[in-house]
Amino acid sequence: MRTSVATDPLKEGSRLGRLRGALTSAADVEYAAGHKNMLQLIELRWIAVVGQITTIAGAILVFDVHLPLVQMLEVLACLIAFNVASHLRWHEHRAVTNKELFLALLVDVASLTMQLYLSGGTTNPFAFLYLLQVILSAVLLEAWSTWIIVAITLACLAGLAAFAHPLPLPFDHARGISSLYVQGMLICFVLDAALLVVFISRITSTLRAKAAQLADLRQRAAEEEHIVRMGLLASGAAHELGTPLATVYVILGDWKRMREFKGNPELLEELTEMQTQIQRCKSIVSGILLSAGEARGESAARTTIRTFLDGLVEDWQDSRPVRDFSYVNRIDEDRPVAFDSTLKQTIDNVLDNALEASPDWVGLEACIEDDTLRLTVSDAGPGFAPAMLAQFGKPYQSSKGRAGGGLGLFLVVNVARTLGGSVAASNRPEGGARVVLTLPLAAIALGRQ
Repeated sequence: MRTSVATDPLKEGSRLGRLRGALTSAADVEYAAGHKNMLQLIELRWIAVVGQITTIAGAILVFDVHLPLVQMLEVLACLIAFNVASHLRWHEHRAVTNKELFLALLVDVASLTMQLYLSGGTTNPFAFLYLLQVILSAVLLEAWSTWIIVAITLACLAGLAAFAHPLPLPFDHARGISSLYVQGMLICFVLDAALLVVFISRITSTLRAKAAQLADLRQRAAEEEHIVRMGLLASGAAHELGTPLATVYVILGDWKRMREFKGNPELLEELTEMQTQIQRCKSIVSGILLSAGEARGESAARTTIRTFLDGLVEDWQDSRPVRDFSYVNRIDEDRPVAFDSTLKQTIDNVLDNALEASPDWVGLEACIEDDTLRLTVSDAGPGFAPAMLAQFGKPYQSSKGRAGGGLGLFLVVNVARTLGGSVAASNRPEGGARVVLTLPLAAIALGRQ
């Protein structure tokens, strides 16, 4: 009988759920980057407020330039009020879209236009500050938004040239650096250059961080898609292998009741061992399906940390040919939690890898640190090669030299990451390898079931 698994609605639902989760995470990264950029604009706006106050005071008090002080202060007060409101709204981590950044830059352009209109229009050397807004929009906004900013700033410059009253400054360019207009241009250039260097560097750093996070999310999505495919194959294997394994198990039970075997203790012990190994095969086939992407909690059981770990260690020792196994449980407070087959299979995978590398000795130490369960599996084998450590947890990265190797630790890393934990590998100074599995207790608490 051929088993069709490609159209299993439960598996497809799991796949769609993972894809939705990846898309949501990518959107969160975009919004987080937008939030950081919005905070940069708020900080830049405070610098603009201080700069405008300093410039107005210097022009009136030092250079005796006649300016409409009341109207300019009113514009400045509106800008301060807008920035205070922006700070109150965006001080928390909230989603910031391209539209909101675009509107914030429009407010900055409008404020600059009003101040220039009141202080000479295009004859004011600080009219070149429009370039700052255009460059920031080119870095922060989508293309269509940037071109709208360019069109608006161009229209503002044209309107200032047509309607603003010229600034009463002598255009004595022949005096060179002594010309007040030239000095204003130099100050404007310094401001533009300094602000662009500082803020473009910060914004670029934010964009690089966003790109790195998105690349990591894409990698995780690809790995989870790989796990889903493995789950589909494992479900087919479970259906195909379940019946013959159960048949062999029943036959071995019948053999144990036959007189030829009942009178031979050695054969009877071997039959019992064969039944144990077949039962383990059935558990592995089912556990692979859970580890490969099934939703957590389908086979969860109420227990405690110490009871779960002690039982896991006992089962693992009984079914593996380990010569010397060191188990140290340093958990003082036996907390009630819920564990399922996925997590059990995950820990078994780590122990199995250690046993393959070191048949003579395997160690497991359990403790709780800062509300985090920490499991350390050690062995006395050859340790991890540097290339293996660099690619730890990636599929098909194995030192065993066989096709399909390296999937055990790949599943371990992804299950731990799904639960909010992590897996770290290193080589022991005295020889051998060490794998540390950490899981937040909140991920396995009964309240999450």
